[in-house]
Amino acid sequence: MSADSIAGLAQALDFRDECDVLYSALGNAPAEAWAEPTQFKGWTFDDVLGHLCFFDHAAEIAARSRDEVQALFRDISRAGASGVPLIDYSRRWLDGCAGSDLLERWRGQYQRLAAIYAAFEPGRRLAWAGPDMSARSFMSARQMETWAHGQAIFDALGSDRVEHDRLRNIAVMGVNTFGWTFRVNRLEVPAVQPYVRLVSPSGALWEWNEPSTAECVAGSAVEFCRVVAQTRNLGDTNLAVTGAVARQWLERAQCFAGPPEQPPAPGTRFKQSRYNNEW
Repeated sequence: MSADSIAGLAQALDFRDECDVLYSALGNAPAEAWAEPTQFKGWTFDDVLGHLCFFDHAAEIAARSRDEVQALFRDISRAGASGVPLIDYSRRWLDGCAGSDLLERWRGQYQRLAAIYAAFEPGRRLAWAGPDMSARSFMSARQMETWAHGQAIFDALGSDRVEHDRLRNIAVMGVNTFGWTFRVNRLEVPAVQPYVRLVSPSGALWEWNEPSTAECVAGSAVEFCRVVAQTRNLGDTNLAVTGAVARQWLERAQCFAGPPEQPPAPGTRFKQSRYNNEW
């Protein structure tokens, strides 16, 4: 599918483009890199890609049937209650598909998914594991997960991903989940949200909330997104964080649904050098 073969919902196209970047990196990765554990839960490239492929498949189900996707998540929940971790559930679904075969299977899946959602109105509501989401938010979430999990692969390969201003979709999720971060951690949501001032990959200035010198987060949009998606510890970034609320937020920021997760410990997620300049 060519880059210009679909048009429509901007977030669906951003999702597709984010996937294309990861696909290209994996297509050029050394074969031996696929079997090495990454810094994310020790997952291999196959694990990361299989996880993305499975949930892109689930998102396609959500696009066609509320009942069917809810039945899928009930089955996942039953499996979890019986001791089957989510990663094992997706491995069973893949039925041995791995490596280059999995890479091409995922590519076909994400291209198809992007084309489906590109035709939707941004506000169309779809069922998911938690509350319903708009098609716009759905695609932003799929982009965020691709980008976040992809970070483990780029780190393992010792490569700096070329970032794009489509990252704004993830930054918006980070800002919008300020209250969620506190609620999921059973904390009172502060009355005032920090002023967020970020520099985009292109150099544009992105701002949210009322300007303030008392409660403020400022710096690189890429680093902000890494923190809210929990691919970096706040202490491993150059973000300027002013105020107790801003710091409490970013020290446990979580822009994704599910139970509370802890950010990686300081110094545990970084660009490695094993395969640097080898692909």
